[in-house]
Amino acid sequence: MTPREKLQYSYELAFHPPRLNGAWQRIKRGDAEENIKELLDTALLLHQALPENGFSSQRALQRLAQYQAKSRAFGMVAFLRNIRSVLGCGELDQHVVPGNLVRDIGLPTFCHPPK
Repeated sequence: MTPREKLQYSYELAFHPPRLNGAWQRIKRGDAEENIKELLDTALLLHQALPENGFSSQRALQRLAQYQAKSRAFGMVAFLRNIRSVLGCGELDQHVVPGNLVRDIGLPTFCHPPK
């Protein structure tokens, strides 16, 4: 995976419920990605407090804030923490999103597929 693909995947794990659910199903089956712990750590980092500086653009910061707010309705933070605890991951040391993770990344459409 390229760094851009990892960041996109982490954003989807953090803010797109179907992607996180699919990852959880693969973890339970034992066929998850080899770097899933790193991706889950990054996904949880994206839910931390917004940075004061070091981010790429105001638009990216606003999009991340919107993603954080909208994901609260789906319990994404608790789900990420529970998956990480099942995998034996410890608590994160950081309490602020690193500025290099604040990117203007679009997510897949969140709706039922057309019939």
